[in-house]
Amino acid sequence: MFDLDPGDGVGWEQLVTGANEVRKRLHALGFAAFVKTTGGKGLHVVVPIEPEASWAEARAFSKRLATEIAKDAPDLYVATVAKSARPGRIFLDYLRNQRGATAVSAFSTRARPGAPVSVPVTWDELPSLGSGGRFTVETLASRLRAIWTDPWTEFSDAARPLNRAGRTDRRRS
Repeated sequence: MFDLDPGDGVGWEQLVTGANEVRKRLHALGFAAFVKTTGGKGLHVVVPIEPEASWAEARAFSKRLATEIAKDAPDLYVATVAKSARPGRIFLDYLRNQRGATAVSAFSTRARPGAPVSVPVTWDELPSLGSGGRFTVETLASRLRAIWTDPWTEFSDAARPLNRAGRTDRRRS
């Protein structure tokens, strides 16, 4: 999972561009990518991998990809936790990929005003959403009635072994 957390001054269009950049890089490595709102300001790009990968391998893979993206466009992305580095940039949070880390799951309600919900979406509808908190407890039922298929229906079938991108060195992470 890549948690795209927008810093102050980052608009929705820039966030969508960031999610698509992560998706493009994953596709180049042979992986599918799915996206969901977080019920907050950001987005989650989720990569189905087969369960043979260890936590250390998953974290090293996601760290490497986030770091490469941030290095290639340092004015747009950051892969460091420091809040002082985030204004105007998107934090590509790869730290959700380690044992004990948490992330909001799909269809979870956030404890925030309006009760926003984390919702799986399609890549095509992403630009028109306007916010990671677009869906709420009140609007979710109408969203589910309006869609014809599950945006993540192919998720399980898309799982690939992490070694498709090359096994990581377990001594580095």
